[in-house]
Amino acid sequence: MAYKRIRNLREDKDLNQTKMGQILGMSQTGYSQYEIGKNDIPTEILRKLAIYHNTSVDYILELTDQKEPYPKSKKHE
Repeated sequence: MAYKRIRNLREDKDLNQTKMGQILGMSQTGYSQYEIGKNDIPTEILRKLAIYHNTSVDYILELTDQKEPYPKSKKHE
């Protein structure tokens, strides 16, 4: 479950839910709903979490155990 990973990632950085909510531009209450699994995490929040924690959305969603982010691809013109 994604909520376990986002809690662990937050705790690894010694952040409380209030600070994490501020980083994401939301309230502590809103963020806590993701951590307890009550609300699904929107795509944009998943993206912000992955960028902030320097990991992949797949890691957050427990689709992989590889914590490192994927290499960025070069956009084709």
